Amino acid sequence: MNDSAPRRVRVRAPELVGEGGWLNTGGRPYSLADLRGRIVVLDFWTFCCINCLHVLDELRELERKHRDTVVVIGVHSPKFVHEAEHGAVVDAVERYGVGHPVLDDPELATWKQYAVRAWPTLVVIDPEGYVVAQHAGEGHVHAIERLVTELEAEHEAKGTLRRGDGPYVAPEPEPTVLRFPGKALLLPSGNFLVSDTTRHQLVELEADGETVVRRIGQGSRGLTDSTSVRSRFNEPQGLALLPDGSVVVADTVNHALRRFDPVSGRTTTLAGTGHQWMQGDATSGPAREVDLSSPWDVAWWRGKVWIAMAGIHQLWVYDPDSGTVSVTAGTSNEGLVDGPGAEAWFAQPSGLAATPDRLWLADSETSALRWVDPDGVVHTAVGTGLFDFGHRDGAAEQALLQHPLGVTALPDGSVAISDTYNHALRRYDPATGEVTTLATDLREPSGAVLAGDDIVVVESARHRLTRLRLPEEAVRVEAVAHRTRRAATEVAPGKLLLDVIFQAPAGQKLDTRYGPSTRLLVSSTPPELLRTGEGAGTDLARTLEFDPSVPEGVLHVSAMAASCDDDPHNEYPACHVHQQDWGVPVRLTETGADRLPLVLAGMDAQTP
Repeated sequence: MNDSAPRRVRVRAPELVGEGGWLNTGGRPYSLADLRGRIVVLDFWTFCCINCLHVLDELRELERKHRDTVVVIGVHSPKFVHEAEHGAVVDAVERYGVGHPVLDDPELATWKQYAVRAWPTLVVIDPEGYVVAQHAGEGHVHAIERLVTELEAEHEAKGTLRRGDGPYVAPEPEPTVLRFPGKALLLPSGNFLVSDTTRHQLVELEADGETVVRRIGQGSRGLTDSTSVRSRFNEPQGLALLPDGSVVVADTVNHALRRFDPVSGRTTTLAGTGHQWMQGDATSGPAREVDLSSPWDVAWWRGKVWIAMAGIHQLWVYDPDSGTVSVTAGTSNEGLVDGPGAEAWFAQPSGLAATPDRLWLADSETSALRWVDPDGVVHTAVGTGLFDFGHRDGAAEQALLQHPLGVTALPDGSVAISDTYNHALRRYDPATGEVTTLATDLREPSGAVLAGDDIVVVESARHRLTRLRLPEEAVRVEAVAHRTRRAATEVAPGKLLLDVIFQAPAGQKLDTRYGPSTRLLVSSTPPELLRTGEGAGTDLARTLEFDPSVPEGVLHVSAMAASCDDDPHNEYPACHVHQQDWGVPVRLTETGADRLPLVLAGMDAQTP
């Protein structure tokens, strides 16, 4: 840990390069020279990453308040093969309402030049073209805004600040009935209810799946309980029918559960405060008093509403009888670990489907199909971890998916998987342990619902519902396997210094009122990769020892630091938790590094 490092280390910013070109600029490319005189915030993101989506939301207020001095540039740096497709990036920029220029960098060229190791990472460049800060993870915008205010004053005085309109050019909206819909539900009436995510609405369609009956919500971001015309949502996703005929809505970016009554048309809030859950917040209690984090899907199972809490890699439940919420599975660490709920690891659970004896879930970032039994034990049917994905059928233990977002229980006991980044509908049969492909040439399917003998698929990137007859035979697909596009970090066999860099933001100090304010958790896949160094501790620097007989693997690193305003006259200082999880692919080589710096916040003083 380098908390004593200089406040303002400056490194000349590398040029912005990306083969995919620029989005949201009206077709004009930009260089750093074009941006000289402005404060530039680079947001290294990829659209599969829930933490990246959180940061997009955090940045909106910074962009609004400092629109004449700050230019945010999204640098899209893909993890999955699908995310390297330019058209998919174009879709994602619209889907998530990105209101700044985006550089499409499918080969990770700019990512490598800036030595980025985690999604998301924010880099601040001053008006003279020097990097002055780097932050990994979410929750850093308060610190960046303080730095921006300092840079504005400093460069105004030097005459090096240039104010004015930024390079953002909004794209033309497309006149489709739905826009990047998320999930669908069959209502008792035979109509469909669809979460029209990008337009912040619910849409009721007739049984044909095309004719609009009504729209629920104003169509702008917000959290308003009211009638179907006046209510507001914020990128709603999952839907679940309750026994009383009402619908639970996973109102994802509002971090809330909403209840929609199809009879009265009214929307009310069941759970959540509208604020995002952060480390240290309550994990159970009265539903309207506990923060949630990006609930992505919901399902009614065993008398409760189960919640795929994508933002913190957990499953929660809402109990309508007691009006409470609580965690039921997941540690909040990101990965794939089975076992009792309190010990299990998930990675952005995004789809749920209930059968009497199993709660199925699509665990998107591990490209996995998993399930929970009535005793709360977590099992994996398909999938191996964060970095292996593809399209391969056959025995479940070797089958591959690519970032699935939905799962649907079928009448024969099998499940259909909305295999989103493979543009396919897959099937897993627990009786045979086989994975097959039911349909291809779908475009980012994000959910599906049974309607008689048909299955109706939410084709999110084609902005429509697509009705398919459940096929009796599988489609033959040529197998393909992938690894993450990130290059492995070469490290020396034997000992390695893991150095997590954290500098408390200006005007803040480490919060030591209740003991150590930092925490570091380290593990590896496979576990045999590490001889020593795994486990939890409070020091942000640690010596790891690798087993030379294990040539490669993944280091899982989770770091946390808490800082508070450094004002002795303020009895109630504002405090902030900084946290990031890294999955670092490593390869052991004799010429590899003996130090691995991971920047949580600040600058690495040993940067060349």
